[in-house]
Amino acid sequence: TATTLSRDEGRVDLTVRLAPSDRRGLRALRRINVNPAVTPPIPLESVARFEEAVGPSEIRRVNQQRSAVVTANMVGFDLTAAALEIKQAMDSLSLTGDWEMAGQSREMQRSMGSMKLALGLAIFLIYVIMASTFESVVHPFVIMLSVPLALVGVVAALGLSGTAVSVVVLIGAIVLCGVVVNNAIVLVDTINRQRMNGLSRLTAIHQASTLRLRPILITTMTTVLGLLPLALGAGEGAEIQRPLALTIIAGLLSATLLTLVVIPVVYQVFTRFLERNRTDEASP
Repeated sequence: TATTLSRDEGRVDLTVRLAPSDRRGLRALRRINVNPAVTPPIPLESVARFEEAVGPSEIRRVNQQRSAVVTANMVGFDLTAAALEIKQAMDSLSLTGDWEMAGQSREMQRSMGSMKLALGLAIFLIYVIMASTFESVVHPFVIMLSVPLALVGVVAALGLSGTAVSVVVLIGAIVLCGVVVNNAIVLVDTINRQRMNGLSRLTAIHQASTLRLRPILITTMTTVLGLLPLALGAGEGAEIQRPLALTIIAGLLSATLLTLVVIPVVYQVFTRFLERNRTDEASP
């Protein structure tokens, strides 16, 4: 760009370029007159040496630096595993410049970060709602233990099926956070009601577990059977449906089975510890 011209539509760059006839081939380049004001003309070959070599078909620049873009279509690899192998291969090379992965890999990393933030926010909001409802800090904490109990089944199912952790799996985990706590809420609420009726702690836990066993199992089985067609489905969209359904089914099954065992034990330990501390503080 030699200069700019002011036009009605704004400033326009003025680019100086040789005529097509003067740059059509090596012979024409050799005859370029480097000083038109002198007679006889001085050709470019008298002041320069010409060499033929292989050059790039195009020069791409990113942030005003030369860059090379390598693209590939993957078959038989998930995006996360392929990005990890590429990173390991690039780290083993002694490169003088910088490199970075872009495209779908970068978008997936951004989506994963957003999903992790949404997952943490979902857990926090669930805890706040239950704390305000139960008017207690301990009972919601006991209920929230259902979430890591659900992750046990999710990790096992993903490992056995060879499913990679993706944005769809994280969406299923967010849905799972709001589903798995229902069984623990029903169980803990029933225990509290039994204790308000005058039953001891152990008796209330036993009665509540007996009363809520069938509703918890029925609720779990209806959800699992409703999602089973998605987990077994084939055809268009199956690659999105399967990880989502598998995450919810595996997490719900493990959370239900472990909730019936772990939550009563944790409730017994925590409430006994808190009530003992209150008794010690109240005693002179």
